[in-house]
Amino acid sequence: MLEIKNISKTFNPGTVNEKQALKGLSLRLEDGDFVTVIGGNGAGKSTLLNAIAGVWLVDQGKIIIDGKDVTRLPEYRRARFLGRVFQDPMNGTAATMGIDENLALALRRGHRRTLKQGIAGSERKLYRDLLATLNLGLESRLTSKVGLLSGGQRQAVTLLMATLEKPKLLLLDEHTAALDPKTAAKVLELTQTIVNRDHLTTLMITHNMRDAIQIGNRLIMMNDGKIIYDVSGEEKKRLKVEDLLRKFAEASGEEFANDRMMLAK
Repeated sequence: MLEIKNISKTFNPGTVNEKQALKGLSLRLEDGDFVTVIGGNGAGKSTLLNAIAGVWLVDQGKIIIDGKDVTRLPEYRRARFLGRVFQDPMNGTAATMGIDENLALALRRGHRRTLKQGIAGSERKLYRDLLATLNLGLESRLTSKVGLLSGGQRQAVTLLMATLEKPKLLLLDEHTAALDPKTAAKVLELTQTIVNRDHLTTLMITHNMRDAIQIGNRLIMMNDGKIIYDVSGEEKKRLKVEDLLRKFAEASGEEFANDRMMLAK
């Protein structure tokens, strides 16, 4: 479903601020893979997701989604293949529009727009039924402005929007990092339910090592713009946080030094 071939990305080349964020990185995801991504600050995790999404074009290499080469496609042209949830609950939604209007925008992504009636009655029923599965009481607040929702409620709506039209690839960029632990656990539970139900191929960045081990069928660790550890199946299930710290030290030749991830053990 996703094939990345030897991609590289350098920011501010030829200046004192030059930063090589991705260094000949290759990665392949099969249909239905749920891959968690961990790594220290500056490892290249978000750069990788932004490269896949087309936020910026890579300097070299190829990005192929479901057999289609999207390497040179701009971000808006890739949107029809992708669903994405950001770290900030304020991103990914229109705060001044209702929940139903936000969901309607998501449902129409990648389709030709017309001047027909905005939201039909049958469509509102679909949204109520979907919102009811969240168990957050939002099905009775269909016209509420999204900006009035709590961070967890908003992130749950964003997750629904990202998966409403089944994407080829779901990108989750630390989508629970800004939430309190209880709300984060709820959003993660919803994430697993939706991914498993719809058999979505998913790439999830997380700062929480325990979540990275427990969620998904595969884990990759990044450092200095490269993948330094890739584990799946039974080996992943047997992992402990201490194993990840040791693997990082072995693969990178340095101690893991990311306070936020250490605290999230």
